This record gives sequence, structure tokens and C-alpha cells, in this order.
Amino acid sequence: MSLTEQYLLDAHRALHHGEPVPPAPGTHDLRVLRALREHRRFRAVLAGRPARGRIRHALGRWLHPDPRATGRPRPRATGRPRLR
Repeated sequence: MSLTEQYLLDAHRALHHGEPVPPAPGTHDLRVLRALREHRRFRAVLAGRPARGRIRHALGRWLHPDPRATGRPRPRATGRPRLR
């Protein structure tokens, strides 16, 4: 049984029993995702980690490592385009 068929069956039963109709599938998806995001931020603060920008910061460190930390010399800007 699909999600839509189950919803229609539940709505039909609710109408016959005089109960409120359940919300349609997907009605509260954004609210749940926002609550999950806020909960994760809250847990990060309790653990002593930054609440925002953790993934972007980690990717930035991985994609653009500090040349001083690796011991590699920084490439010089020559002003001419590089040939490929």
C-alpha cells in the first residue's frame, strides 16, 4: 500500500468515526528538518564545538591546506597564465 493510499484510508476512517483528519503526508517535513538542525546545533554547543559552519570549515581546511603547516613552499604568482 502506498503512502497516499494509507493516508486516504486513515482520512476515511477518521471521518466515519468523527475524529480529526490526520495531516497530509509531507505537511510537517520542513518543521521536522528545522527542529533536527536546531537540536544538532544545541548538542554541538553542549559538547564545546562550534554550532555553525563546522562542515564548511572542515572542507576548507581539506581543500585549501595551509602551506606553512605542510612544509611545502607557496606557489608564486607570475602574472602570466599557466599552460595546461
